[in-house]
Amino acid sequence: MPRAAARHLSSWLVESVVESFIGASRPSPASKQDSSLPLLVVLMGPTASGKTALSMALARRFEGEIISCDSAAVYCGLEIGAAKPSRAQRVEIPHHLIDVARLQEPYSAGDYARAARAAIATIAARGKLPIVTGGTGLYLRALLEGLFAGPQRVEPLRLRLREQAERRGKPWVHRILTRLDPVSASRIHANDLPKVIRAVEVSLTGRRPMSEAWRAGRDPLTGYRILRLGLDPERDQLYERINARARRMFADGLIEETRELLADCGGLGSPAAGIPAPLNSLGYRQAVQHLRGTLTLEQAIAAASQGHRNYAKRQLTWFRREPGVRWLRGFGDDPSIQAQAANMVADKASMLVEKE
Repeated sequence: MPRAAARHLSSWLVESVVESFIGASRPSPASKQDSSLPLLVVLMGPTASGKTALSMALARRFEGEIISCDSAAVYCGLEIGAAKPSRAQRVEIPHHLIDVARLQEPYSAGDYARAARAAIATIAARGKLPIVTGGTGLYLRALLEGLFAGPQRVEPLRLRLREQAERRGKPWVHRILTRLDPVSASRIHANDLPKVIRAVEVSLTGRRPMSEAWRAGRDPLTGYRILRLGLDPERDQLYERINARARRMFADGLIEETRELLADCGGLGSPAAGIPAPLNSLGYRQAVQHLRGTLTLEQAIAAASQGHRNYAKRQLTWFRREPGVRWLRGFGDDPSIQAQAANMVADKASMLVEKE
C-alpha cells in the first residue's frame, strides 16, 4: 500500500474495503504421527487451573524440562502479576522462555515460536521430555502451527487505526476486523489493540483475511509426537481460585512491584501517557489504575478478579478449538488428575524410561 494512500485512509475507505473479504474455517488436524519420533507434551488450560503444579509433577516423573508458554512470563521484572513458577521450582526443574525480554522490548508470537522450537529441540536432543505449559493461546498456535510471512508494517495505517480507537473506542476497530476476518476477530479480544491492528493491517494490505494467509503460509511444527493435555476444572471452583489468587497477588506486593517497574520506565506520567505493553496485562493494569488514584485498592482487586475470570472464559473457548486435546476434568494440583496425566504420557511414550 503506497504511503500517501495509507496516510489519507479514512473510515469510509476501510468500510468499503472490508466488504471484499470472506472468512474461512480452520484447517483439519495433522495426520497420524510417526511412533518413532520424540514425544512433546503440551499442557494448556485457563489461568489458575494448576498448570504449573501438573507440569512439575510430570517433569519430576519423566525427567522433563518445562517450556513456559506465557506472554507475561517472558518479561523480566513481571513476577507477582505474571504468577511465574517460584524460584525454588525453577531451580528444581529447568524452565525455558521465562525472563527472556526486557519490559520495553516488543516480543511477538513469532519471537516466542522460534525460541520455543529451539528449546524443544535442545531438550529432546538431551533425551529429556519437553513439556510446553501455559495459557497464551496465540503463542501456542504460533509454536505448533507456525507463522506466515505477513506484509510489512504500514505506519500511516496503524496511526489512523490508533486514532480511531482513541476517538471511537477499541471495539470500533475490532468491528472492522470482524468484517475483514471473522475468524481472527473471534480469536483476538477487542481490548488487545496491537493484535487487532496487526490483523486489520495484514488483511487490508494482503487483500485477504489474515486467518487465510496464516494457513496458506504457515510452517507447522514437525518431528515430534505431540500429546495435548487440557485442564478443564469445574467453573465455580475455578472462579473461587481466581478470586483468591487475585487478592493474594495484591497482598504479596503487586502494587509495590508495579510502582518499581513504572519508576524504571520513567514514572506514571499522565493517564493518557503510554506505558509499556506488559503493564497493560491483567493485574498490572489495575495496579497502575490504583497508583493513579482512579481505583481504590478494593476496586482494583475486584477489577483484577473480574478480568481474570473473563480471561479464563476466553482461554477455554480458544483451547477447545485445538485439535486432539485430551481433557482432564479437574485441577492440576489434584493427585488424581496428575495420575491420569502421567498415564496418558506413559501410554503415548511406551519407550520413555521413568525416573526411578
